[in-house]
Amino acid sequence: MAGGLSVRMRAEPCRSLAFGSIGVGYAGIGTAMTNPIRVFLLQNLTDASVWFSFDGVNDHFPLPGLGHVIVDVSANKTQDTGWYLAEGDRLYCKRLGVPTTGSVYLTVFYGQ
Repeated sequence: MAGGLSVRMRAEPCRSLAFGSIGVGYAGIGTAMTNPIRVFLLQNLTDASVWFSFDGVNDHFPLPGLGHVIVDVSANKTQDTGWYLAEGDRLYCKRLGVPTTGSVYLTVFYGQ
């Protein structure tokens, strides 16, 4: 993100991972971030609990089926300082239960 104030919220295209691709090992949810992410919405719209990881190796947090989490990493910052889900980062998912329907969705927002 170039210097200056971040005055507009922008969204990257929604990322998803269908239930059939959620296995016993971590799989990436879509592509890596193309911007420093301030806010993200993660929805588990499958019928089973799943694990999420920021590094694709360690279990960081689970979400139940039909659960969601909104993380406001740095939305209240007006400059380029603060915490972000970094450009190039990716979120990963693996099964805790066995999903038979639905998908996991990741929607991310950045400032411009």
